[in-house]
Amino acid sequence: MHGVDRQSQLQRWIESRLDVSPLVLEPASADASFRRYFRVRDAGESLIAMDAPPAHEDCRPFVRIAGLMAEAGLNVPRVIAQDFEQGFLLLSDLGTAGYLQALNPDTADDLFRDALDALLRWQAASKPGVLPPYDEALLRRELMLFPEWYISRHRGITLDAAQSAALDGVFALILKSNLAQPSVYVHRDYMPRNLMVCEPNPGVLDFQDAVYGPITYDLASLFKDAFISWDEARVLDWTVRYWEKAKRAGLPVAADFGEFYRDFEWMGLQRHLKVLGIFARLNYRDGKSNYLEDTPRFIGYVRAVAGRYAVLKPLLKLLDDIEGRAAASVGYTF
Repeated sequence: MHGVDRQSQLQRWIESRLDVSPLVLEPASADASFRRYFRVRDAGESLIAMDAPPAHEDCRPFVRIAGLMAEAGLNVPRVIAQDFEQGFLLLSDLGTAGYLQALNPDTADDLFRDALDALLRWQAASKPGVLPPYDEALLRRELMLFPEWYISRHRGITLDAAQSAALDGVFALILKSNLAQPSVYVHRDYMPRNLMVCEPNPGVLDFQDAVYGPITYDLASLFKDAFISWDEARVLDWTVRYWEKAKRAGLPVAADFGEFYRDFEWMGLQRHLKVLGIFARLNYRDGKSNYLEDTPRFIGYVRAVAGRYAVLKPLLKLLDDIEGRAAASVGYTF
């Protein structure tokens, strides 16, 4: 059941749960998945309804991880009602003030301080065997989205044997670095778009894909974002602040900051390459073309890291070959 039919079904389900009729559903947001969100107003209270078609999505991880995050002291939506068979959830509403809209050079320090404190609480609650592992198979599968969707589909390029070997070699180095990091709970999309300005701050959304994996992953997601960029001096400063707090909290970060920052950059590289593939896939497979506009930002992120480490120079050369030029970083940088 799709579109209007499914929305009517969702409305009837909410009306039966709240014993109120009729209700009006207002579109709240959509994301890169098949999930849709609606705002529901009931007797002055605002709630969020999630529509996650069972053929494509499973609500159970969302509910489970919401519980884990709440126990860890994070501000996440409270689950008011659930119907896993139909793929419906009714949630508390964390409001409409998102980090992406609120961030600017004056607000960033305070907003990111709160985001880092929440991240530290999440990581401090980590236990092995609770969440799926962010293992080599998953990290590699994500990296392979880059040659499959970005290079082949978006750029229309077939790599020759030497280029394929060079890319395989770079992937092996990235994976070795990523997997050498200590593991903690990973939100997996801890970026401004999924953080809300609210009390307590921040509200955290879109955590259903959480895993147990490299400690720098969420940090790289936060500071090397798809929709907003920061100059390196600020990223360095925020990363130092996180590292110092993490050490005090007893989290397993590298004792040397230089080593930690290298881990952070190489973890970001894995994510940037994956996202380039995902944005191309969203366009060609799912008909969501707006994401492609942000690929130059990620090419810029990849180039910055690849240009800093001699062993990553083959990736830089490959990008030159693919782009046919030295791609400039596009987007606004604070």
